[in-house]
Amino acid sequence: MKILSGYMLREVGGESIVVPVGSRAVDLRGIIKLNDTAAFLWEKLQDECTRQELVSAMLDEYDVDEETATNDVGRFIESLEQNNLLEKSSGKTDN
Repeated sequence: MKILSGYMLREVGGESIVVPVGSRAVDLRGIIKLNDTAAFLWEKLQDECTRQELVSAMLDEYDVDEETATNDVGRFIESLEQNNLLEKSSGKTDN
């Protein structure tokens, strides 16, 4: 899985903001602001990766236990899916 093309993460006034580009600008109605953890995961999802790879990256980057990292990653992925910002590709499985 990875972030759908046509969206970029930018820092604006100290905030991480998702900006649609090209034809995606018509699809987005509002602003997507990400906290530091969500911005970290967004960056990881620029390249195809699995849920477990995201959890491992969280464990490496933050002082957090595996259960918390797993729950945070799950909620973030769910939010991306609900907002049609995530594509699932055929390369890696979502384990």
